[in-house]
Amino acid sequence: MAKTALLFALSFISALTLAQKENSHMCSKRDAFGVQMKSASLSVNQIAETERYDVHFYALDLEMSNLSTDVAGTGEIHGTAREALDSVLFELYDGYTISDIRLNGVSSTYSRVGTAIKVPVNITQGTNFAIEIDYSGTPPNGASTPFGGSGMSNDSSPTWGNQVTWSLSEPFSAYEWWPCKQSLTDKADSCAVKLTVPDNCMAGSNGLLEAVVDLGNGTKRFEWMHRHPIDYYLISVAVAEYVEYNVYANPTGAPNPILIQNFIYDNPATLTNFQNEIDETADFVELFSDLYGMYPFADEKYGHCMAPLSGGMEHQTMTTQGFFVKSLTAHELGHQWWGDNITCASWSDIWVNEGFASYSEYLMLENMYPNETTLDMQDRHDNIMSSPGGSVWVLDSLNEGRIFSGRLTYDKGAAILHTFRFILDDDVAFFNALQNLQVNFADSTMIGLDVKEELEASSGLNLTDAFQEWYFGEGYPTYSARWNTIGSDLILEVTHTTSSSTPTFTNPLEIQFSRVIGGDTTIRVDIASNLEQYVIPNLGNANSLVSIDPNNWIINEVGTTVKDPNFTLAIQNLELKGDYVISPNPSNGNYLIETEMSGEHAYSIFDTRGRLIENGSFENAIQLDLTQQLNGNYIVQLANNSGEKRVKILVKN
Repeated sequence: MAKTALLFALSFISALTLAQKENSHMCSKRDAFGVQMKSASLSVNQIAETERYDVHFYALDLEMSNLSTDVAGTGEIHGTAREALDSVLFELYDGYTISDIRLNGVSSTYSRVGTAIKVPVNITQGTNFAIEIDYSGTPPNGASTPFGGSGMSNDSSPTWGNQVTWSLSEPFSAYEWWPCKQSLTDKADSCAVKLTVPDNCMAGSNGLLEAVVDLGNGTKRFEWMHRHPIDYYLISVAVAEYVEYNVYANPTGAPNPILIQNFIYDNPATLTNFQNEIDETADFVELFSDLYGMYPFADEKYGHCMAPLSGGMEHQTMTTQGFFVKSLTAHELGHQWWGDNITCASWSDIWVNEGFASYSEYLMLENMYPNETTLDMQDRHDNIMSSPGGSVWVLDSLNEGRIFSGRLTYDKGAAILHTFRFILDDDVAFFNALQNLQVNFADSTMIGLDVKEELEASSGLNLTDAFQEWYFGEGYPTYSARWNTIGSDLILEVTHTTSSSTPTFTNPLEIQFSRVIGGDTTIRVDIASNLEQYVIPNLGNANSLVSIDPNNWIINEVGTTVKDPNFTLAIQNLELKGDYVISPNPSNGNYLIETEMSGEHAYSIFDTRGRLIENGSFENAIQLDLTQQLNGNYIVQLANNSGEKRVKILVKN
C-alpha cells in the first residue's frame, strides 16, 4: 500500500537510494494522511440497507484512456436478498451521468440522494437479482485516498515519462469510479473487468486475461476474469503504454508454475533498471508459499502494473506498484495472503492486513538476507518508540490517518507479531498457526482475536494477557537489571516501567551475558510483574551484561544495568530457571549444550520453516557444529524423561 509521496519529489537516483536505505518507509499507504478523513458516502441507516443483500458478482465494461480519468460504460451488481426487499441500495459518485439502470435486464426507475442510489424491487428472501448501471463522467479529484488522489488517478512518471490512469479504492473510494457495495465482510464470489483502451495501450486488472479483442477502430478491449472471492477495494484497473514481462514461480507442491505477469512502462530503460528486482518476486512467492501455505491464487496469476505512485497497492492478483525494491515487493506480495485471501473484517483490525504484510518484509529478510534483519527490526522499534502511546488496534475506524499509521499499524503491527512468535518459542507452532488461518479464513475476513485463538490452539498457550498488552494496549516497557554472581550461579533482578497506559508487560525476555570462560550466552526469563528476581544456576563466571533483548524480540528501551556485588537472594525461595545452557549464542555455528541433569537427553534442531536439520542424544554435554548452515535463527528442542524445552539460537557467520 502507499506511503508518503516523497519518492518522486527527488531525482530517480536519489529516490532509489532513499528507498534502499529506508525501504521500511516506502512500502505502503502508511502515514499518508495527516488529518482525520471520514467516508463521505453513506449514513448508518443507508449502510444498514446495503446489508440486506449479499453480493455475488461484479462486472465492469468500461472505456478508458491513459490520458485522463474519464470513464464510460456499464457496471453490474449481482446479488441475493438476505430478506424480503423493496429496494436495493448501492453507491456511486454523484458527479456521474447515469443514462440507464436495468433490473434483471429491464430498464428501471431509481432514486439518487448524494452517492446513494436505490433501485425499487419486490423480491423475497433468497431471490437473486442483477442490476446494470450505464454511467459516464469524470471521477472526483479530491484527496480521498492515502496517495492524496481519488479512487481514479492520472499522472505521468517523472522518471520514465509514461502517463498512466489507475485506480486505488482503499479504504472508502471504490464508489468514486464504479457502482458497488463498500462492505469488507461481503466479498463478491468473482468479478469480470473489460477495458476498452487506445490500441497503443494495455490495461491490467484482476485474475486471468482471457482475451484481447482488436475492435478495429483504434481501440482494443482487454477482458479479465477473476474466479475467487474479492473485496470491493481490491478490484482495480490500470491503463498505460505498457510492455508485458513475465516470470514464473515454482513453489513446492504447486501443480503448475505460477505466472507472474508484469505490465512495465514501455520504456526500455525501465525493465533494464528493475528486471532483477522483478525476477526476485518468484523467489518471494516460493518463500511465502512455504511459510503461509500455497499462494492463494495459484490457478490464476500474480503480477504488477506500474503507476507513478510512491509505493504499492495490493490489488488482488495484480499489485499496482510505483517501483521495485525487495521490501516493497515482498510487502505487497505478502498482502495476497494477508489482506486479499484473508481481509480484515473491520478497519479497526487493519493489523490483519498491514501488520502481517509488514512482517512479511522481515521474514523475507530473515530467510534471504539475514544480515539485514537486525537493522530492520531495530528501525521499526525506533519508530514505534518515537512516541510513547498508541495501540495497534484502531479505535476510530473512519480515521484514515490512524488506520494507515506507519508507526502503529505497520511497524508496531509487525513488531508485535515478532513478539508473539517469541512468546510461543516454537516456530513450528507459529507458522502452523499462520497456515491454519489461511485455510480456516480463506476467501473471507477475520479480526485480530481470531489470530489470538489460532496461536493459542497451535501452541497450547494462553495469550489473553499478551494481546491485551501488545495488541489493544499502548506503550512499551523500559527494562533495568541488577545482577551478581555467586559461584557459578547468576543472581538477577529485572524491573520495568512503561511509557503509557499499559501498566505491565508480561512476556519472556532475553538477556545476554559475557563469561570469562565459554563466551557470550543468552538466557531467557519470564516477566510476570514489574519486578522479577531469578537464580540462573551454573551459568559460569559472568563478567558483564552485554544486552537486554539482543535479538529485538520486544519493543523496549533499556534503563540501567548494574552489577551489584552486594546483591544476594535466598536461592531456596526462588524457582530455578534454565536447566540447559547453550553457548555461545549467537555464534558462528559452534555451540556447546551443557546440563547438570542426569540421564540421557535428546536434541533436535529445526530451521524456521520447521525442517529437521539434525538430531541425536547426549548425557552431560554435546558440541554442535552448524557452521555449514545458512545464517539465521534455528530452534533447538531438548527433551528428557521429565519434559522438553525449546531454545532459539542464531547462526551468524
